[in-house]
Amino acid sequence: MQSITIHRAQHMVDEWIHTYGVRYFSELTNMACLTEEVGELARVIARRYGDQSFKAGDKDNIGEEMADILWVLICLANQTGVDLNEELLKSIEKKTKRDSNRHIENPKLKA
Repeated sequence: MQSITIHRAQHMVDEWIHTYGVRYFSELTNMACLTEEVGELARVIARRYGDQSFKAGDKDNIGEEMADILWVLICLANQTGVDLNEELLKSIEKKTKRDSNRHIENPKLKA
């Protein structure tokens, strides 16, 4: 299986949009699409790990739903000029500084 970087993924999605998708949907439309995709993932998780069962015709496609979310998130990043690689690195650094002991010291998380 092929691996790609976040930078490469942003480039590939942009290339696809301009080759096959004509143009990006508006940012507002993509935000609505992202919300819809998160709901579809929630539905699969509720059935796989929660108390609900799959209905006839439902698909246990958790990876596909996660990829759909990533696709729309990348579209929004491209449209708004966000470098997801850079932002993720900053987020990891922020969380490490802020939460370096928070979870380790949380008695609720101890086995």
